[in-house]
Amino acid sequence: MSEVKNIVLVHGGFVDGSGWQGVYDHLTADGYRVTVVQNPTLSLAGDVAATHQILDDLDGPAVLVGHSYGGVVITEAGNHPNVAGLAYIAAFAPDKGESVSSLIADPPPGAPVPPILPPKDGFLFLDRGKFAASFAADVPAAVAAFMADSQVPWGVDALGGTVSEPAWRTKPSWYLVATDDHMIPPPAQRVMSERAGSTVTETPGSHAVYVSNPAAVAAVINQAAHAVSAR
Repeated sequence: MSEVKNIVLVHGGFVDGSGWQGVYDHLTADGYRVTVVQNPTLSLAGDVAATHQILDDLDGPAVLVGHSYGGVVITEAGNHPNVAGLAYIAAFAPDKGESVSSLIADPPPGAPVPPILPPKDGFLFLDRGKFAASFAADVPAAVAAFMADSQVPWGVDALGGTVSEPAWRTKPSWYLVATDDHMIPPPAQRVMSERAGSTVTETPGSHAVYVSNPAAVAAVINQAAHAVSAR
């Protein structure tokens, strides 16, 4: 395995790739070539295809990074030959046959329930009035308000998209647990990361930890890149 200098960042539902800017700035300052996928978030297959399009054009191996639903995308897309390792940032890490729908179907008692509104015309949104508290509690209020008001419609088909072959079964993975997450409960993050055999880091942070603490996120990605380069 040659030195990994490519990083590919995959966003989750309700947001677009612009939220990665802080992480991008840290990683490019460290000399990485960073590409941000803009998922259509209409279907898992479509988002995997968008990610593969980026991976196809790389000049060498990459660490593939996913936040939230982006974790489902990288779990499927990570089987691409240019992917050397996976990094999950407060993300879903499903097994074969699992989807976001199945993973959130039976929340444990007392777990926070994301304020997802009933689907409309096949798309989902978060309740704007509850967005900050649930998704971005540690992000400046003005930024959280902008995130709430610029939500990207999340397709129901993406929510229900199932993984065929989880890449974490054959490739090394790293996982950042956001300990103040009100979208994916930290205990669920720990269960998924343990099942995947990930190298785990924990940090205080909301679900939007990639926005609020890009240095911590970039450090985990750096750790992954150095580790796969040394293999």
